[in-house]
Order: sequence, then C-alpha cells, then structure tokens
Amino acid sequence: MLILTRKLGESVTIGDDIKITILGVRGRQVRLGIIAPQKVTIHREEVYFKIQEENKRAVGGTVDEVTRIATLIRGKDNQRQSAEPSTNSEAEDNRDNTKEDNPSTKRG
Repeated sequence: MLILTRKLGESVTIGDDIKITILGVRGRQVRLGIIAPQKVTIHREEVYFKIQEENKRAVGGTVDEVTRIATLIRGKDNQRQSAEPSTNSEAEDNRDNTKEDNPSTKRG
C-alpha cells in the first residue's frame, strides 16, 4: 500500500486520467474530489462490497437449480414447437395429393 500525506487543496494523480483532490478535513472525516473518466466506476468501499456480494449471490445457483431451469425452458420450447403446424410436411402432403388427383400424372 502506498501511503501519501496531502494538505487541503493538494491532489494525487493516478495514471493519466484520474485525479484525487483533498477538499476538506473535519475531525476524522476527509472530503475527496475525484476526477475520472465516466467509464471508471467509483464506489465507497462498503457499497462496492455489497455489490460484489449481490453479484456472487446472483450467480451462486447450484448445478441442480440451473439444470432444473434449463429443463423447464426446453420443455416450454418443445411445447411451442409441437403446437405449431409443420409447414414443410403439409406442403409435401399437398403435393402428393395433387399428383394422385391429377389424371395426367397417373400411370396406367
């Protein structure tokens, strides 16, 4: 860990695009001003840890749970497919019926 001492109004630069300035000191509290690109996410440490915990919980499902959900999804997809008429086989049936009904295609 790098330890620096700064006075009110002084700054620390991180890389080329992050600047931290001491804005105020009141008792044991320090006010910081941070200039950073929008793509850099900045959180207080306790908020960052809560976000990390929530993310871990969100992906922490067991293999059995994930398998059960996948099975349910596949079942719904199979039900949709069986409910929809198959257009290819209907077209083939229609062609076969047309050949039988058409006297010019019948052989003798």
